[in-house]
Amino acid sequence: MDYRYDHILIRYGELSLKGKNRKNFIHRLSDNLKKALKGFPTLEFEAQYDRMYVYLHQEDCDAVCEVIAKVFGISSFSPAMKVEPTMEAVLDSINQAIDLSTPHTFKVKARRHDKSFELNSDAINRAVATQILKNSDWKVNVHHPEVTILIEVRADAIYVMTEKIEGAGGFPVGVGGRAMVLLSGGIDSPVAAYLMMKRGIHLEAIHFAAPPYTSAEARDKVFQLARLIAPYQGDLVVHVVPFTTLQLAIYQHAPESYAITLMRRMMMRIADGLAQKRHCLAIGTGESVGQVASQTLESMNCINAVTNMPMIRPVVCMDKVEIIDIARHIGTYETSILPFEDCCTIFTPKAPVTKPRKEKCEAYEARWDWQEMVDDCINMAEMVRISFKDEVKNEEEDLF
Repeated sequence: MDYRYDHILIRYGELSLKGKNRKNFIHRLSDNLKKALKGFPTLEFEAQYDRMYVYLHQEDCDAVCEVIAKVFGISSFSPAMKVEPTMEAVLDSINQAIDLSTPHTFKVKARRHDKSFELNSDAINRAVATQILKNSDWKVNVHHPEVTILIEVRADAIYVMTEKIEGAGGFPVGVGGRAMVLLSGGIDSPVAAYLMMKRGIHLEAIHFAAPPYTSAEARDKVFQLARLIAPYQGDLVVHVVPFTTLQLAIYQHAPESYAITLMRRMMMRIADGLAQKRHCLAIGTGESVGQVASQTLESMNCINAVTNMPMIRPVVCMDKVEIIDIARHIGTYETSILPFEDCCTIFTPKAPVTKPRKEKCEAYEARWDWQEMVDDCINMAEMVRISFKDEVKNEEEDLF
């Protein structure tokens, strides 16, 4: 465990552009960080206009950084040593911050926020570089250094850092409202969920289960995907909808070619009902134009017709390679390709209609009382809370 660093300095992302909303965004980011890092009880937080500081109190710096890397709203962050605002203190800290016994190339990059400080940025760079060159075999390389020493001068302290870690970017989760996302066991929907969270949207998820046609392994697969994306917002509520009865009714009252379209219309009605029940403002999906029969524009039009809620489709214009790249980046790809099929995959007809007509959908649906079945699905949905600490809870509390 590395105790060289006593702070983590956090740089804000896009929220720096938000004008009058900036204060609210910073407050939300601060709350999100505290909740994400609740497993480290001794941490202290200080939010300022352009930076946030986490005082480690000898908590495991690497473990804290691992959590921070998944909190949206952060451009970058650095483990830091906080020293007195004097050059003497900075120079004394160099031997603690850097192991000079192994030669490296380096550069010094100082930033003087406090313009009253005794030296300007260039003079600070020269003083620190001179100290290192006198006491080691290190060499300066301003273009491609192996180590970059970052120094931020503030009125009350100076922060000395040796790495700048890329943050998750985007907006703090919660500033964009709440939405309900359809979460299957495939590749696309976890990526869509991740991209929605990145824009500050707090998510709840719906999964449609059709036992005994879908297995317990398929359900567990979805929970595992939920665990992988939950850290980006803290906890993730998953509504598991019992879909078997309604799905079989569709096949009893409509031709097989229209089954997928009708199935998606029923799913959208259920998603709409659960979204309203849970005070969500939009529905999100992992649909990508033309990828399957239910994702042509004609199909989307028929499916959308059953809800007035805004639809968010983050991957709608991405090709499969782009989606897979993001899935690999967030760690969901290997789980998504496990061979446990969801209800859409198992019930896929041999020749699904690619240009369905809304009038035909309505005519087939008029053959039975589907509304009661939709209401039953909404009322019987099981709500499972997936924690970023791999815990499954049945709680109503909202983390963010």
